[in-house]
Amino acid sequence: MTAEPVTLALCGDVMLGRGVDQILPFPGDPELREPYVQDARIYVGLAESANGPVHHPVAFRYPWGDALAALDAAEPDARVLNLETSVTRHGTFAPGREIHYRMHPANLPCLVAARPDVCVLSNNHVLDFGREGLAETLRGLAAAGLRSVGAGADVEAARRPAVVRLPGGHRLLVLALGMPSSGIPRTWAATARHSGVHWADGPTPATAAAVAAQLRARKRIGDLAMVSVHWGSNWGYGVPHAQTACAHALIDAGVDLVHGHSSHHPRPVEVYQGKLILHGCGDFIDDYEGITGYERYRDDLRPLYLAALEPGTGRLQELRIVPFQAHRMRLRHASAEDARWLGALFDRLAGGFAPGALTTDPAPVLTLRPA
Repeated sequence: MTAEPVTLALCGDVMLGRGVDQILPFPGDPELREPYVQDARIYVGLAESANGPVHHPVAFRYPWGDALAALDAAEPDARVLNLETSVTRHGTFAPGREIHYRMHPANLPCLVAARPDVCVLSNNHVLDFGREGLAETLRGLAAAGLRSVGAGADVEAARRPAVVRLPGGHRLLVLALGMPSSGIPRTWAATARHSGVHWADGPTPATAAAVAAQLRARKRIGDLAMVSVHWGSNWGYGVPHAQTACAHALIDAGVDLVHGHSSHHPRPVEVYQGKLILHGCGDFIDDYEGITGYERYRDDLRPLYLAALEPGTGRLQELRIVPFQAHRMRLRHASAEDARWLGALFDRLAGGFAPGALTTDPAPVLTLRPA
């Protein structure tokens, strides 16, 4: 009898701070110190100018829109996202930064609504309000019953993988880290004496070896190991050779899936040695609606990745991509036309896959299978 695959629900950046925080029931201080915007409510106005009014305060579930039902229908064994905001009332802006994200802790039910099993914190916004803001973020997530990974009170905590129980008595190990190419400064690195993120200086062979060794030390027979990494620039489809080589080295060293994020739109997906590499998932929730200048990347389209892995080996059986569109600061199912556009994009960007198959009833889903 063939064992059922392990299904992982993965997405990129979930940015519940700044403008999104302002439409939730308990908006925090809207002050910003950006070059052109000093009030987070302006981002709400941009979204409304683009697509119509957002009648706020909204329910905590509102930003997720149609994605919540899609997640429930998929019945994934684990849900992993990159939480790219601080969750704090702390008011000291991190110096040397133009963009700062924070969500009021009372709005954490918005995150809880998606029932994430792992919230990745090794990104370039979790310390936007300093180490005090990080401490409040960690406390708030723990109090809400949410696992976090990739940041902690010291380097040991920041490097410690999250562990999710899977069917059959096995586990998913998730180790998270971030790199300067995504905008994380070295000063945010956790140390033996200071809190911070699990920071690596780049996608080097040494980084891959160290990360894989940490997972091997904890991995049991039948476990699946995933590396979630915040790397690369915000825009563009190109993936640096060093990043690809690092992802391959991780797989060669026993990692089963590489979950990359930082880009605001999808970057290449790849099957290497039978294992899935997502070089850049693209944003999932943010307040960028109405911001112009990068329309050619269609960053209004937000993919949810459902990866079916062979239990025990981690080999990819199929990757389903459910496309959503940001509309009035809420995710709605993408149209069939937009789903076809995204499907054509993935056909161009995918490596090691057969051409994708798109179904549109009841809602668009793109299915990719290894070639």
